[in-house]
Amino acid sequence: MAAEGRLLVHFNPERVSVYRFQGGELKLLKRERLALEGSRAHEVLAERVGEFCVGLTEFSDVVDNKTTRLHATGVFQQLPQPEAAALVNSLYVDTGLYFNIVGPELEQFYLETGMAACGSNDMLEGLARREFRNVVVCGSFQQSLGYIEDVIARLRESGTAVLSPPSTRVKPETVGTDFILFDYQDVLKNERDTWRHKYVHMDAFRQADAVVVCNPGGLVGNGTIFELGFMSALSKRVIFTEEPLGVSVLFPCEVGLEA
Repeated sequence: MAAEGRLLVHFNPERVSVYRFQGGELKLLKRERLALEGSRAHEVLAERVGEFCVGLTEFSDVVDNKTTRLHATGVFQQLPQPEAAALVNSLYVDTGLYFNIVGPELEQFYLETGMAACGSNDMLEGLARREFRNVVVCGSFQQSLGYIEDVIARLRESGTAVLSPPSTRVKPETVGTDFILFDYQDVLKNERDTWRHKYVHMDAFRQADAVVVCNPGGLVGNGTIFELGFMSALSKRVIFTEEPLGVSVLFPCEVGLEA
């Protein structure tokens, strides 16, 4: 479920709608036409969307990637991947916000969720109730396993499937080592075999609606920073649990899970 007080914005070919999530419900704050039907160039789309985002300060003193979520469908779904990535990057640089282009299958999931929950055909009604079908959870399993387990438990309680790791039960013989293994993983053949386990975990990014990065205190470990490059290459939605620290290159992401 969406975080209390957060702004949720939906861009589609016909209009843009702004909501606040309050008291477990969506409250419509603004709805207007944003003529995008004939636009395909990412530069034009970025300019029009960016101009609208500037006006979001009408509803919140702070508009950033913690307080505000942008979601887009329609014409945005039709952009070739390089154009879509350029649009996301441009808007992040100009506004500091992550522009989440929702795929058709996920959009349909939200529509069905909203219809089942309250009889609404508004995509955001479904999204506010269950944002993810599935995710991958990352973080320092050596340093923050308890924190990660709490996040995984919250996600599963909301109905979200955690694709990786499917279990956090640690093989006892790997406790205190530089590379812990979980009960579903094979023992290491040699020190190079750590790459096989790392790759299997990262490969799950492809199937996930989002990657949740657990970074208690804001710190992001070297292993997670390595994984962030793979997430970025896949144009994957990335959500940090806390404001990230120690990341030398800022990139399009969001901060904070549901309340």
